[in-house]
Amino acid sequence: MATCPAGHASAAADYCDVCGERIGGAPAAHPPGPAPVRPAPVRTGATCPDCGTPGADRFCENCGYDFATGGGKPTPAPGPADRPAGWVAVVAADRDYFATVLAGDGPDVSGLTFPPYNPERRVPLTGPEVRIGRRGSAGPPPEIDLREPPGDPGVSRTHAVLLARERGWALVDPGSTNRTCLNGAADPIPLNVEIPVGDGDRIHVGAWTTITLRETR
Repeated sequence: MATCPAGHASAAADYCDVCGERIGGAPAAHPPGPAPVRPAPVRTGATCPDCGTPGADRFCENCGYDFATGGGKPTPAPGPADRPAGWVAVVAADRDYFATVLAGDGPDVSGLTFPPYNPERRVPLTGPEVRIGRRGSAGPPPEIDLREPPGDPGVSRTHAVLLARERGWALVDPGSTNRTCLNGAADPIPLNVEIPVGDGDRIHVGAWTTITLRETR
């Protein structure tokens, strides 16, 4: 262990580990560069000043606060993966929507009966796209399969699609037979046009199905 002119103990024999001073008798060498900046460790028991979450790593697990620098976590370039995590679709048989379908007096409404068994389902929304429809005899089923009880007879095989976007989702009807409505509107959305949707929006398809989007935080 060498000692520099300032009295610091140094493992290096040429320049002091602590202050960078050249140690006497050491051979000439390139001057040392600036000492690397090391992030301050997270103190045990520290809590995030932004959201109050206990700190267990450099970045807050909840909001991304940087305990080392006191700032936010760097934001990546925009893209589908940047949308807020934790989306679900709440799928339910909607009696009010069913009433509007009956009031429309279409050619097939006379044979429709609202299902007595209609449990609500919650489907996680993941991946770049989520298909809404009915599974067929071949091919993978849609992510939101409306053939499951109570099977909705008014839904096309690929009725609508949710596309992941930076801050939520876009809804597209690629050409369903009975069309797709949004938030109680009587007029359907246009075909093959992206419609931005987000937390709380209600998608109406088929004879009685309403799909409500929810962002969980």
